[in-house]
Formats: sequence, structure tokens, C-alpha cells
Amino acid sequence: MSIDIESSRRRELEYYGVTIPPTQDELPYDDGIPMETPRHAAQMRLLIESLELHWADRQDFFIGGNMFVYFSLQQARNQDFRGPDFFVVLGVPRKERKSWVVWEEEKSPNLVIELISESTAIRDKVEKKQIYQDQLRVPEYIWFDPFTTELAGFTAHNGFYESMEPDDWGRLTSEQLKLTLTLWEGTYQSITTRWLRWATPEGTLLPTAQEVAEQERQRVNRLAERLREMGLDPDQVE
Repeated sequence: MSIDIESSRRRELEYYGVTIPPTQDELPYDDGIPMETPRHAAQMRLLIESLELHWADRQDFFIGGNMFVYFSLQQARNQDFRGPDFFVVLGVPRKERKSWVVWEEEKSPNLVIELISESTAIRDKVEKKQIYQDQLRVPEYIWFDPFTTELAGFTAHNGFYESMEPDDWGRLTSEQLKLTLTLWEGTYQSITTRWLRWATPEGTLLPTAQEVAEQERQRVNRLAERLREMGLDPDQVE
């Protein structure tokens, strides 16, 4: 349907008192407000990058970062809720989106992570938690402070959030994603700190693209060393 025909149909329906929710293309998707700090932005990218690599062969999910999430017409009109720092939706086509519009997708996120700071902590821990529990009905909600490493998680039971209990290693388990979240000391995008990382239930970190490349480089070097020990020139072996 062309834009002109769609607009005409919308005006006709509105004339008869039928409210048509705006589409993804009609809603704002960028408020120009950056994340709190470069570390917050890097933490978001780390969560996205490693999970997308882990699910490289899957086509049934969407991962969003610092993206608008629209769940009601009132919220869309008021523009008083920007959306999560990180979220995952399962069981949907893997494709690009400008924002997440619940009435278009007919689905809310399965998991949300907020990267809190001193200026956002109260809103993330109280107001947003209430929205995720009561309005978006997000099954799992987690917050993490990239500077203090404060980490807390909640799972919905009978419509209300209950605290996630960390395991013996301090990891939080996401039943939705069948993965864990763990703290890792290291360097990512030139920042050395304790990062929040995805890991398998067995404790293996989901690698970044750089880590995958480094693992492959080390594998090639080990193979070359074995060939030299056998008296062979690695450069002459096909």
C-alpha cells in the first residue's frame, strides 16, 4: 500500500473516531542524548557484540541497545520513556529496526539490562523496574553499574519481580537466554575494568570478534610450531 493511500485510510478512520497507532517509521527514534559515559557505551556494545556472535546462525531474535521501546499511545505522545540500554527479544525475525514498537511486533522484550549511574539509579531501580514489571511484562530485568559493579537481577513470578539468586561464583542465570552473566576483569575498547559478560552455564565466556581472531591466531601459531618440531616449514605446507 502506498504512503498516500495509507495516509488517506488513516484520516478516514480517524474521522470515524478510530485511533490508529503510529508505525515504527512515524515515531521518533533518536533523541540525540548519548549514554552517560564512554564506559557505559562500551559495556552496551560488549553485551551486544558477544551475544550476536554467539547466535550468528540464528534468525529468530532481536537485540537492541539504547533504543526507544514504545508500548502505549500515551507513552508515545508524552515521550517520557526512552527505552532500555540493552534488551533481547526472542522468537521474532532477525532484521533491522529503528525502534521497538510493541503493538507492531506484538511482543515485549524477554530480557532487559539497564546500565545504571549515580544520576539514573533511582529511576532505573524504581520507575523503570515498575514499567518493566507492570506494563511491558518483561520476564527478566537486570541492572548493572559499570563503575561500582553493582549487579542485581529480577525474574517475574505471577506478575511480580523476585530477586535472582547469584550462584556460588556470583553469576546471574538468565533462564530466558539459557546463559549466565558474570564479571570479568579485562580490557575492551581500550578500557580496563570489570565488565559484565555473557557466559555459558559451564562458565565459558562468549567471545568478542577480537577474541575470536586472537584465538585463531594462537591456533595457527601452535600448528606452525608443531610443524617446525617435525622438521617442516609451515610456509611450505598446504
